[in-house]
Amino acid sequence: MSVAGPTTAERGDRQQESSGPPPARWSGTRRLRALVVLAALLVLLAGGCAWLLYGSSWLRLERVSVSGTRMLTPADVREAASVPVGAPLVSVDTEAVEARLRRKLPRIDTVDVVRSWPHGIGLKVTERTPVLLVRKAGTFVEVDDDGVRFATVSQAPKGVPVLELTASRSGSGAASFRRFGTDRLVREAVRVGGDLPAAVARQTRTVKVGSYDDISLELGDGRSVAWGSGEDGRAKARALTALMKAVPGARHFDVSVPTAPASSGS
Repeated sequence: MSVAGPTTAERGDRQQESSGPPPARWSGTRRLRALVVLAALLVLLAGGCAWLLYGSSWLRLERVSVSGTRMLTPADVREAASVPVGAPLVSVDTEAVEARLRRKLPRIDTVDVVRSWPHGIGLKVTERTPVLLVRKAGTFVEVDDDGVRFATVSQAPKGVPVLELTASRSGSGAASFRRFGTDRLVREAVRVGGDLPAAVARQTRTVKVGSYDDISLELGDGRSVAWGSGEDGRAKARALTALMKAVPGARHFDVSVPTAPASSGS
């Protein structure tokens, strides 16, 4: 008995079914094409952003604003900052600008350099405040509350006491200078100034440093205060306030030992 082979129609159907890639191959091809298109779009997008930030004239630096100055002028700050007007705003090195300002203008305590899109840079300055003055060859060196000597002025600012280093070059005073050094003694004087009661601070005209343990104050009305070292400053401030209220006519106050304050003169 003979077996009939496939008919011509059946062979055609089989050829049609086997022609072309399988479904999985088609899916892989579509994914590859989609990835290629996506990569091309990302490259175009990155190139457009780079051109917008660096190559176009739309986002370039046109103005530098300054705020917070007191003794300095905005022109002083702009000149020291040397911000490259006309450069792409994104390319401005804000840390370098800050470093230049600190180096060229020691009067600046802090500065914030911020981009103000699309065309500006803002310089927000905080200046140092003098709490003591040191006489130097007919001028005055301003010292802030960190003990930093930041500026030299020809006239003493109103309300800022003058520091006098009165230690002798022999005895305990000289030993104190050798042990602590001038800078440390200046910082101790600054520390005392920061602990003074507000009413006393306003009246203080001179802070005298004889040694680390011998700091005294001369007030504008002729009264004086023996403060001692810079230690226990808050306790000494409380003792001085109470003593001045208890003995308002006294001319000299001693709070070097805050637990045993004393006064004299009338």
